This record gives sequence, C-alpha cells and structure tokens, in this order.
Amino acid sequence: MSIALKQVFNKDKTFRPKRKFEPGTQRFELHKRAQASLNSGVDLKAAVQLPSGEDQNDWVAVHVVDFFNRINLIYGTICEFCTEQTCPVMSGGPKYEYRWQDDLKYKKPTALPAPQYMNLLMDWIEVQINNEDIFPTCVGVPFPKNFLQICKKILCRLFRVFVHVYIHHFDRVIVMGAEAHVNTCYKHFYYFVTEMNLIDRKELEPLIPK
Repeated sequence: MSIALKQVFNKDKTFRPKRKFEPGTQRFELHKRAQASLNSGVDLKAAVQLPSGEDQNDWVAVHVVDFFNRINLIYGTICEFCTEQTCPVMSGGPKYEYRWQDDLKYKKPTALPAPQYMNLLMDWIEVQINNEDIFPTCVGVPFPKNFLQICKKILCRLFRVFVHVYIHHFDRVIVMGAEAHVNTCYKHFYYFVTEMNLIDRKELEPLIPK
C-alpha cells in the first residue's frame, strides 16, 4: 500500500463504524482464514471457494460483513467529491440508473442523488448485519431461512457502489494512488459473488468489459 493510500485510509473516513467478529467464534476463525488467504497472495479465485466442511451461510456472512466494511471505506475516501451537484442521480454512466426502495419510507423505486442513495444504502445494510435475527453471532443460533436472499440483495446493492465509483470517480481513486487496492477489492468481490452465485449476471453488466 502506498504512503498516500495509507494516509487516506488512516483518516478513517468510513461511512459507518466497522462491524467486527467476536474473537473465539467460528465466524471470527473463518474471517481470519479468509484474510490469511488474501494476504498470502493466493489466487483470488481459489480464496473465495467454500472451505471443505464449512457451512455456506457462515462463509457468506463473513464475506458480506467484510465487503460492507471495505466498500464503506472505499466510498468514504471519495465521498467529498460525490455531491448532489456532481452526482444528481445515482448512476453508472448514462445507461444505468439506480433507484432507491426500502419498503419503509421509499415504497416505490425513487430517483435520488448519489450521496443520498449511498447514505440510505449504508444505513440499510448496517441495520441488516446488526440484526441478530438475520446475522446471529451466538454459536448454535440458526440463520433465517431467507438468509441467502437477504445477502443477495445486500451484495447486489453494494455492487452498485463499485459501479458508481469506477464510472464517476475513478479519476480521484487514481490521484490517491488507490487503484490497486480498489481493483483487488473489486476482483475479490466479483469472484466471490460469481463463485457463490449471489448476483444475477445482468446486474454485473455495467462493469463487464465490452
């Protein structure tokens, strides 16, 4: 990591506090194993494969929380350049526009400026991953039956952050010397969601090379 990048990331500009795993738990051990694989320079395609004998829901839970933390950090580094003036619509270029719906305040898909969309998105994900009924932290407490469906929705929406950052703010990422970090994070995310079949191919189209 470059000195400039360390300075950027040390400012702790994450949109939200990082969610951590409790030491001693199965998920903490899985998290450590996943991090060790990444840090060892192992092939990312191999690193995302479900370890033998491990529960798929645990593996997905660890990655959803980790991706939330890291994408949160990436957006936090460029958020001062993502304003209602520069990004009046949450989009990925002229072809893709993302509208917000949460079935609470926004019952229908609603066009919003990118920073407002991002705030709502991070709030919404934070509520999900801190909900013990969805992401249980106690050993032996089962995941809900619709757990993978919830994770698919979270990951699909997190992917939109990558789309917006790559298409509208990558010049800032390059200026900060952070492109290698962002690219690695995106590759890791892409390999994971395709390996585990968690995002429809159609949703991934904005960042598939033409």
